[in-house]
Amino acid sequence: MEYLKTSKLLFSITRIRKIVAFVQPRYCSNVARTTANSRETPAPAEKFKSRISSGPTFQDFIKGVSVNKTSVEKSEYHDQHTYFSEAMDMGNFRKVYFETYGCQMNVNDTEIAWSILQKKGYQRTLELSQADVVLLVTCSIREKAEQTIWNRLQQLTAMKKKRLKSQSPMKIGILGCMAERLKTEVLEREKLVDILAGPDAYRDLPRLLAVADGGQQASNVLLSLEETYADIMPVHHAPQGYSAYVSIMRGCDNMCTYCIVPFTRGRERSRPVGSVLEEVRMLSDQGVKEVTLLGQNVNSYRDTSQQQFCGTELTQLSRGFKTIYRTKLGGLRFSDLLDHVSRIDPDMRIRFTSPHPKDFPDEVLQLIAERKNICKQIHLPAQSGSSEILKAMRRGYTRETYLDLVKNIRTIIPEVSLSSDFISGFCGETEEDHQQTLSLIREVGYNVGFLFAYSMRKKTQAFHRLQDDVPAEVKQRRLEECISVFREEAARVNGALIGSTQLVLVEGQSKRSADELCGRTDGNTKVIFPKEGFNTAPINVGDYVLVKILSANSQSLRGRCVSHSSLRGAEEQDGSVPVLQLHQRVGSDTTATESRS
Repeated sequence: MEYLKTSKLLFSITRIRKIVAFVQPRYCSNVARTTANSRETPAPAEKFKSRISSGPTFQDFIKGVSVNKTSVEKSEYHDQHTYFSEAMDMGNFRKVYFETYGCQMNVNDTEIAWSILQKKGYQRTLELSQADVVLLVTCSIREKAEQTIWNRLQQLTAMKKKRLKSQSPMKIGILGCMAERLKTEVLEREKLVDILAGPDAYRDLPRLLAVADGGQQASNVLLSLEETYADIMPVHHAPQGYSAYVSIMRGCDNMCTYCIVPFTRGRERSRPVGSVLEEVRMLSDQGVKEVTLLGQNVNSYRDTSQQQFCGTELTQLSRGFKTIYRTKLGGLRFSDLLDHVSRIDPDMRIRFTSPHPKDFPDEVLQLIAERKNICKQIHLPAQSGSSEILKAMRRGYTRETYLDLVKNIRTIIPEVSLSSDFISGFCGETEEDHQQTLSLIREVGYNVGFLFAYSMRKKTQAFHRLQDDVPAEVKQRRLEECISVFREEAARVNGALIGSTQLVLVEGQSKRSADELCGRTDGNTKVIFPKEGFNTAPINVGDYVLVKILSANSQSLRGRCVSHSSLRGAEEQDGSVPVLQLHQRVGSDTTATESRS
């Protein structure tokens, strides 16, 4: 009995010691860390930690004692349990099936999760019927996105019950934003899944699956202040290998009142420059022709991973913009990273998404203008054309400031194509506010639009402080009017491209015809053209080709192929590739819809 009491006591002390270690402060440099730890009189927590570290641990008391491997476990934190054998989290060639919903970041998260599981002996399958594990990488940005997942879980649960009668049991897991936001509903109330893993808990997937194999539910949804998965090389599954996404930072500090991202993805933290460059070089060696740098606020990138990066220089914002947080100091900025990435392969296109308008100082714009392989297309989310609504959204700018930025961008990059996001029916939006949004769309002339009806999210500032007072039917009507204006402008501007020649990166076969190919211009405009266009070598996915534009509509261009080319080859043909681009993608409550070729 005394043995058990002692074991229990020391196990508790071990847990306390790990918690104390977890909350130690982060420092930007070794100097700061040394200063903080060199006090003459240790803090009580440090004394306690020192005393425990010199004593026995729980492991000393359980050597030689057998452990029940099906012990109940619901983990709220990432912990390398001493009683959990490393062999237990091996995949043993079990097959994993991924379904990915939402943004490009979720695509990248899928590649990270698969990289982790692959190293543990799991196999990936593209056939749901063959899967031993089904993992849904989820989105919580809008209500309809979550409802899609709920419906899918019901279908998978029914399939799981049928599998129990004939085959090995199937495990279901929720990954990403929905796992973090709706843990109680998903895991405890509905009991539809076996595991939950938040965006910062993918390293824990093998252990969570091992626990689930023991018949228990398992979860880890703890957000991290440091996790960037910098040491994990994603397993890219780009279509035919012509393009890939590379995550450079995670989380967001902007705290826009409508946005759930800071609560599901956590605070901003950036991946070290060296790690990003290593991945881009690897992709270049594999023949990838287009890389998109990813982040929730991609252009606020700030690498402070090394002491020499931690200077006193203030972060530079776009002129006239402001933030709710104190100006940040030091670090390698987005322009530094973009500079290094663009030098790796002059024949590789570089894109980035999703940025915030506040983080476009002139140095970033000038770099885009100078580098031929950085696409002259900038995503510039406006969200609204009304200064009053922008203030309620806590965006940090007015309509006038935003338009000044557009003017500055077009002065520095005359050939730029602009895309944007808009929300219809935000809290307190009047008809006049809506009309100002329509006029902004007409005045700027975007090439891509992602438009949504407002969907209130729990935990956001809007949920706690504002009223969702615009009726659903009014939201929908205003959304449709915004979409209509976008399409009118797209048809007009795309029509101006007829007769021009565009450099196109071939993406694959057209969806509507096996005799046609499709690709995108530098400005992200979809171009459709026949496979047979000139008497030279066959056209393959990943090729650059010059296409003569013959017709256009609001969502795409059509033409005929003139010749093979390259980024450098097209630039040598100065004047043959015009600068004006416009492409239209519009959406409803959950996703932007693209033209189907």
